[in-house]
Amino acid sequence: MNQQGIKVHFFFGCGPFVHCFIASQEVLIQDKSMEYVEPAVAVSNCLGPPICKYLRYHRKLNDYVRNLKRIGDELNGKMKDIELQLKAELLQVGKVRKVEVEIWMKNVKAVIGEAQDVETKVSNGRYLCRACNGKLVDEKTQEMQTLLDKAPNASGTLAIDGPNVGLPLPTSELVGEKAVRDEIWQCLMREEVSMIGVWGMGGVGKTTIMKHIHNDLLKEPLKFDKVIWVTISKEFSLKKLQDDIASALNLKENRKDLAEEGNMVRRAAVLLEMLNKTGKHVLILDDVWDEFSLEEVGIPEPGSSNGCKLVLTTRSVQVCRRMGCKDIQVRPLSEEEALILFVNKVGPNMFQNTSIKPTLKLVVNECACLPLTIAVVAGTLKGEDDPLIWKNALKELKRRIGMVEGVEAKVIERLKFSFNHLKDEKVRQCFLYCALYPEDFQIQKDVLIECWIDEGFIDEMDTRKEMQDKGHAILKRLQDNCLLENAISRDHGSPCVKMHDALRDMALSITSTNPRYLIQAGLQLKRLPRAEEWRADIDKVSLMENSISEIPEDTSPRNCQLLTTLLLQGNPIEMIADVFFVNMPRLSVVNLSGTCIQSLPNSISGLKNLTALLLQGCYELRHVPRLWKLQGLKKLDLGRTKIEVVPEGTDMLVNLRLKAEKVVPLGKLERFQGCFQDMHEFNKFVSSMTMQQSKNNLTNYLLQVGPTAFDLMSGWDKNIRINKIGSCEVELIMLPFDVQNLIVSNAQDSRSLTDDIPCLDNAIDLRVCTISNCQDMECVVYLPFSSSTHPFQSLERLNLYTLPKLRVVIRFGSATTSILPPFPTFSLLKVIYVVDCSSMKTLLPHWLLPNLQNLEQILVSWCTQLIQILGAPTSKDEENESDALIKFSLPNFKMLELYGLPQLVSICGKRGIMVCDSLHLIYVEKCDKLERIPPFVPLVGNGQPYAYAPPSLQIKSSPEGWWEWLEWDHHPNFKNVLQPHLIK
Repeated sequence: MNQQGIKVHFFFGCGPFVHCFIASQEVLIQDKSMEYVEPAVAVSNCLGPPICKYLRYHRKLNDYVRNLKRIGDELNGKMKDIELQLKAELLQVGKVRKVEVEIWMKNVKAVIGEAQDVETKVSNGRYLCRACNGKLVDEKTQEMQTLLDKAPNASGTLAIDGPNVGLPLPTSELVGEKAVRDEIWQCLMREEVSMIGVWGMGGVGKTTIMKHIHNDLLKEPLKFDKVIWVTISKEFSLKKLQDDIASALNLKENRKDLAEEGNMVRRAAVLLEMLNKTGKHVLILDDVWDEFSLEEVGIPEPGSSNGCKLVLTTRSVQVCRRMGCKDIQVRPLSEEEALILFVNKVGPNMFQNTSIKPTLKLVVNECACLPLTIAVVAGTLKGEDDPLIWKNALKELKRRIGMVEGVEAKVIERLKFSFNHLKDEKVRQCFLYCALYPEDFQIQKDVLIECWIDEGFIDEMDTRKEMQDKGHAILKRLQDNCLLENAISRDHGSPCVKMHDALRDMALSITSTNPRYLIQAGLQLKRLPRAEEWRADIDKVSLMENSISEIPEDTSPRNCQLLTTLLLQGNPIEMIADVFFVNMPRLSVVNLSGTCIQSLPNSISGLKNLTALLLQGCYELRHVPRLWKLQGLKKLDLGRTKIEVVPEGTDMLVNLRLKAEKVVPLGKLERFQGCFQDMHEFNKFVSSMTMQQSKNNLTNYLLQVGPTAFDLMSGWDKNIRINKIGSCEVELIMLPFDVQNLIVSNAQDSRSLTDDIPCLDNAIDLRVCTISNCQDMECVVYLPFSSSTHPFQSLERLNLYTLPKLRVVIRFGSATTSILPPFPTFSLLKVIYVVDCSSMKTLLPHWLLPNLQNLEQILVSWCTQLIQILGAPTSKDEENESDALIKFSLPNFKMLELYGLPQLVSICGKRGIMVCDSLHLIYVEKCDKLERIPPFVPLVGNGQPYAYAPPSLQIKSSPEGWWEWLEWDHHPNFKNVLQPHLIK
């Protein structure tokens, strides 16, 4: 290179034989400047391909740039749509985004950034050759178009079921334990340690420590792909362990393979594949009692090659060593730590009481520095401020501990101290009942309370609801005393409780004498216990969650004269001998829920003391014998069975208070769930409810009509769901007067809800109404001008989903809006959601405004023809008025959320102003034609709207640039007033 520079000649070929000299250009490249080297190299890259293509790049560069912007906007919009849908799907518990969705979104963000760089370079004239610029823009456009074509299908799901182990576990507080916790954590983070055994005596806090570590590991997603928690318990079963691990992984397709596989070697192979699919994981096995082979179970050997870790908790150091684990001991707390934990549980005011403090310290010493016994004893003495009670407690603890030998026995006696201090005998029975479930079983709170009611542990009250409230109070007391702990069900996410295994051991030691229980739950039994185990003084028998498939006559117990409770739920029982119940005259509760029984034995008809017969989920059950002798029966659950005819004699059961589907006579019923296949039967039942109104005790019901079955919604006690009105034989639908929640779907021939349900105005307690997928519905409420009926007077929430022909929410005959009489419809409405109603142009008319004084929230999305939210006056007189402002007064209005409304022009018209001091959110997204925010006027006074905004208002929008293109024709200062309320 020299100062004279280099001559660079450009030749472009067109066709195989003809060569055209296009340009000969001399470019001077100075030593001190390389600014033209890059353009020269770029231009040289254009040599070779046909000239016509590059001439097109040269001539139409601007078109290519515009196309780049257009495709970029489409891709960005598609990504925003997918982000919104994904956000909604991820709100569901346990959902995680699909990997392909995550990869696609990552690629989109990258290519959009690259496209912006290209656009900047071209606009700055970075390259000298227009053809090269055109080529660069075209290539990036094609790349974005490819991603747009490969966008995830929005009609499908973007998220999938994730492993439930991704949810944090409920934990209790940790006092002390920092050193051992840190040691376990360091081992997990070090590559050379793959298997860890955490050991110590019962109640020392092993499980609590590992729950905290489990939750901490969830916060380290880059370290491990999954954290898996499985509780093993004392009654070890290799098959059950495999099933529990598979359930924790939640890989449905492999779980089916595992369930159908009977060969243990092949089961291990299936599980091994499932675990290998999870990548780097930590498998925590809680409460291991004996060593086992990882290979036989199907657990991959942890090591540096796969990055996996195995942690087990156990009471035996020998188990740790035989399994090849690095053993870490959890020791009791120090005396100082024990005192801190006790004071935390019993309350600091007790420690400050000088007359109690000395005894309190001695009580702590008797707890052996074990977190479990400290928590339970402290829970027992919480709130007791009498020094004599503390002294007596100390004496009793010392006496109990002195009665037995052995560490474990002494722990049990310390726990019995707390049990004996439950002053109410029925509360003690409620606690002992929990031992009937398998070890470490997660017991749904509502189910447990129902069982207590069935057993008579809760005294009779006027209503079932009062009894349930009493049950919750007992449950809270047991939890406050640390005798039960909170848990969350892995399968359904409902609130549960469980017993610590040491507390269950204590309960079992009590129930082995008085009262006497026979408990063999969750042990994979295939037959009933031996005859000699059915002792004459047994009160309750629990054989739930086993593998018993039949009960032949030769295994039937011979002498169970005192037996009151028999729990067989969760067994694959197909047959029960006809004489099975003959020798159980005092049976009051029989639970066969979830079994495969097809016909109940006739001997069940002779159980005159039976109060609860539970058959929920017996999907094969077709026959129940005559029940007329069961005069004491209060609860009959036939839900989810194949029974099609009401059991003979049901109408004679005068004490029946609770039953499930398909039973029509009401009697003393308090709760009812019924599914009706046609409207005639539905109306017949509702009519019977109305006729028996004076003696109707129903406090909770779910009535369903149509082919689709639903699950009961939470939050409301009286629900009706109607599916496919148009396909039903009768046109008019009856409603109970006290219905609270009404859901109507797939009413294809319905033009107005009030046409199909003329008795809506009689539903005086209706709070929520949801209408979805009604293809022909044009309005929700249609009222003739002279109408004396006024539905939805008590309605608080209206949900309208996918109603393609819906034009208005309410139509008031053909009268002009200026002479409408006052009417109460929607006067209590608080929330209105409207989604995918493509024919609607105005959400709420101006004349309805006086009825909307309680309105708090409006959400509208994907209504493609919607022009305005609040309609302006439409009469000719009003249209010809001066340009005076029109006030929209909504004193309780809080939230306005608008999504995907491409035709939306205004919120309340050009002359509209908002009077709503309580407004705290306006959210706007993908509303490209909305160019104006209405001015605001204070509720009090007549101040100018142009310099005022509700104090708590926040404005959010997407895209961010929306704010900048808003028009402020009403007053330029309004933008400055609202600017501080904009949230980016």
